[in-house]
This record gives sequence, C-alpha cells and structure tokens, in this order.
Amino acid sequence: MNIAVVLAGGVGRRMGAEIPKQFIEVNNKPVIVYTLEKFENHPEIDAIEVVCVEDYIDQMWLYAEKYNITKLKWVTAGGETAQESTRNGLYNLDGECSDDDNIMFHMSVSPLIDEEIISDSLRICNQYGNAVAANESIFNLCKLKEGYYSDEYYSKKDLVTLNMPWTIKFDNGIKAYRKAYEENIATDENAYLVSLLYELGERIYFSKDSQKNKLKLTTFDDVDMFEGYLMLMEKRKRETEETI
Repeated sequence: MNIAVVLAGGVGRRMGAEIPKQFIEVNNKPVIVYTLEKFENHPEIDAIEVVCVEDYIDQMWLYAEKYNITKLKWVTAGGETAQESTRNGLYNLDGECSDDDNIMFHMSVSPLIDEEIISDSLRICNQYGNAVAANESIFNLCKLKEGYYSDEYYSKKDLVTLNMPWTIKFDNGIKAYRKAYEENIATDENAYLVSLLYELGERIYFSKDSQKNKLKLTTFDDVDMFEGYLMLMEKRKRETEETI
C-alpha cells in the first residue's frame, strides 16, 4: 500500500496571516486542497493521512467531503516541529500499515508536486527503501563559519538540493523515529526525516524533482506566484480548447 502523509501542522508565523498558511484560500480553494488533489488523483496512491493543526482537524474532514477527497483515511494532530509532526504521522499509522508499505511525506504548502515526481519517489523507494526528491544544484556553496567567513568550498557539480516528497518503508520509518525520540537523535526544530536518516548512518537515495515543486507557500509573495501559475494554466487550457 502507498500512503501519502500531508504535513499540515504549521501555524504560518512567517506569513503573519490570521489562519495557518495551508488553509488560506487561493481562487476560492484552500491551499491544502490543491495538494491533496494531487495525491487523490494519482493512481498509485491508496490512502491519505493529514497531520494537522489540532484546531483544524474537524475542518479537514469537511474539506474532504466538500472537495471529494475520498482517499483521506486519517487526520491526526501535528507537533511543535516538522520532525514531531512526521513522527506523529507515523505513530498514528502503527497498526494500520504493513512493514513494507510506502509512506510518502509531503508539505501541505507545496501544491505543485506532479504525477511524475510521485511515481518516481515510489519507484526509488521500492528499489532502495527510501527516496528523497532532489535536483542538481545550480549554485556553488561555501560552509559558513563564525558568521562571516569560510574555508570550505563545494562545487555545484558535487551537490544536489533536497526537497519533498520523502518516501520510506513504514517499518524503517517508525523504527527510526522510535530510536530518535528514545535517544534524542535529530529531534531539534531544524531536524527532518532526511537529517535523521543521515544521523542514523543510512544512505539516502534520490528521486525526481522539479523547479515548480520547490515552490513552498511561506510568504504572501509565494501565494501570489501560485495564483499566477493557476491563472497561466487556465489561460493555456482555454487556448487549447479554442483550437480544438
């Protein structure tokens, strides 16, 4: 079974909106629904779990009914950090999943994931046991030291930029998080599944990513870019229909 876990536990402090950023409406539809629809419409995704701001759990079920998200099977409360929300999502699936099920994590505010990215993440995870979306880096990098200098240089030819989705076999994922929270490994606010796997000595395998999938709606400028993208897609659709 392939389960998409949509992380929606953030409260959007950077955006400064009155409601969490994932519930802001763009073209009269909440941002999170655009993301859920990508998994709802993907033929290989069997079920969806949302890890949600606790006050919005009931609202999620209303969204599922209103927007026909039939694959939504579980909604559980998020944590104080992305790492805690990822853990909560896995723990909530304990007893619901087989060890070999694929668990795909994706941010609710990254609605431009597409079918090819989802399919490739599942393919790589089935082959190697985990998958992390990645692109070749377009930048050379230096490691910052003491806030103002560096003596470590990294060429872009040796780098990739990491993104979501992250996909992992259920048994491997839940074991990693149990160990993390029992032994306090990679549990701080800057930790994620990927950094946890590195801390545990695991090898990370890369799956396809795209530039548009990198759009994460964390500011109102990001929301404007997403709305512009939707307008462009609608324009292209009308032009195609007019030529038929």
